[in-house]
Amino acid sequence: MEFVKAFLIGGAICALVQILMDRTKLMPGRIMVLLVCSGCVLGAIGIYKPFMEFAGAGASVPLFGFGNVLWKGVKEAIDENGFIGIFMGGFKASAVGISAALVFGYIASLVFNPKMKK
Repeated sequence: MEFVKAFLIGGAICALVQILMDRTKLMPGRIMVLLVCSGCVLGAIGIYKPFMEFAGAGASVPLFGFGNVLWKGVKEAIDENGFIGIFMGGFKASAVGISAALVFGYIASLVFNPKMKK
């Protein structure tokens, strides 16, 4: 049942984003930034953690989850280092995910033949 719940909630998030992309004039990059910022805000006001406990991977995998990871990293770094933690917390918390995306993206570009659209 846990997998079904994660699939349904993650699918609902993706469906809402697709509706946003199809029905508005927002560019995909702006929608992605909106999702990351929403995850940060939901984490800051304390809503994201109960939502993630309920939804499981359906809430933690999309860009909402990335925003929440940034928020948690910044919060912990501020508690440890003060004001300078604002600038280093997000990088420290998300470094593994960003590095993995870069490495696997590079490997995929070596395996497949990427072409630019004309």
